[in-house]
Amino acid sequence: MHHYREDLLPKARSLRRNMTREERHLWYDFLCTYPVRFRRQKPVMDYILDFYSPATRLGIELDGSQHVEEKQITYDMERTHLLSKEGIFLLRFTNRDIWENFRGVCERIDQVVKQRMAELR
Repeated sequence: MHHYREDLLPKARSLRRNMTREERHLWYDFLCTYPVRFRRQKPVMDYILDFYSPATRLGIELDGSQHVEEKQITYDMERTHLLSKEGIFLLRFTNRDIWENFRGVCERIDQVVKQRMAELR
């Protein structure tokens, strides 16, 4: 189990209640019934991951338009690096991916989950 900052819990709860349209689509139309359990807006270390599977140590992030700004790109890269040092693999998709290639997103998640389960055995 990964540690997290307790002070992130209220924000995580708020994010869960106020998911974006893209997060709701991925959650309700794929992840909530996926055979490997995912959690929504899960605090891990100093971050809140959009979706996280403890069994596979896989995080999924959906990136809106703010993630193309240079400052945000640098932050995202640093965050990905720190999580990977803890053995957490992060998959990133854009909001556009959700609307234009939802099936491809789901297939990629399924592929990585199976790969991670084989690696972590």
